[in-house]
Amino acid sequence: MISLPEDDATAVDRALEAVLTRLTERAIPRGSSALALVRAAGAATAGGKRFRPALVVTAFDAFHGDRGRAPGLWDVAAAFELLHTAFVIHDDLIDRDTERRGVPNVGGTFRVHARSLGVDDAEASRVGDAAAVLAGDILLYEAARLVATADIAGDQRIPLFSLLDDAVLVSAIGELADVEQAVVPTEPGTAQLLSTAHDKTAVYSFCAPLAAGAVMAGADDGDRAVLMSVGADLGLAFQLVDDLIGTFGSAMQAGRGAGADLRESKRTPLISFARESASWPQVSSALAMAPTGPIAVQAAQRELDASGAREQLVTLIGQTLGSVRRRAAELPPTPRVLIEQLADGIEGRIP
Repeated sequence: MISLPEDDATAVDRALEAVLTRLTERAIPRGSSALALVRAAGAATAGGKRFRPALVVTAFDAFHGDRGRAPGLWDVAAAFELLHTAFVIHDDLIDRDTERRGVPNVGGTFRVHARSLGVDDAEASRVGDAAAVLAGDILLYEAARLVATADIAGDQRIPLFSLLDDAVLVSAIGELADVEQAVVPTEPGTAQLLSTAHDKTAVYSFCAPLAAGAVMAGADDGDRAVLMSVGADLGLAFQLVDDLIGTFGSAMQAGRGAGADLRESKRTPLISFARESASWPQVSSALAMAPTGPIAVQAAQRELDASGAREQLVTLIGQTLGSVRRRAAELPPTPRVLIEQLADGIEGRIP
């Protein structure tokens, strides 16, 4: 949707490298396991799209922030990348994943390490889980430390901490709700699922980084309130498109096997819409078979499509992005263009 120019991406990466260098220097005297933990956390930060730092920087520029007077911009942008990485590490642990995009994640790396020391599989899993918890915790703290020590105006620090605080709390609440909704015997309602979709993504991926850039640029309270509002809807739309991708997207688009959400029997707003349709008996039967293989996944995709649930979700995404565009009209011209660009990018991801 948006990305950082090469020079800006380099500045963010430099801020991240400073964090990892500091951690490495502190870990070396504490032994090989401490160093391995820091290196695994560092590997988790590598290769990302830097989407959230891009939102911080582009929002700052959109509100005509003066980079010469905001040397802490890169640290704050990097803080949101660390926050994202911490959430990814913890999310993999919650989902019991040991790889990300075909490469061992923190938990997977430490499982291999433990087995190399002669530890059995059960205890190796315990070591891997502990490493994932601790690596994520370290990066959460480092995100907060970057905001605390960034070279920014004194009156900006409390608003930035407030944004970081909301991002951590709301995302944690959303992740817990997601896990609960996956295991409770009763099917969660559409409203619950939509609330969870918002909480998992919107605040930390859109509201907080957009508003952080605006805070540092000196945007007024009214414009920042609009950004929080449109960020909430952008985040919801983004997550709903992710649900469509997880069900109907290609393996390349999803970054995992096609129809992964169907194979994992995920409860999403898409499935909730299908449950409300007259076709639910056929859909339900197809979904029950989806974990058995790709042919069954394709059958479930066809039944979901035929039920009207896919069209209904696409309509909801369009309505949500329509609300974004209407609200964005209240912003000055350059921020308005940024928000419209983000809305267009989300819409363009719909499979």
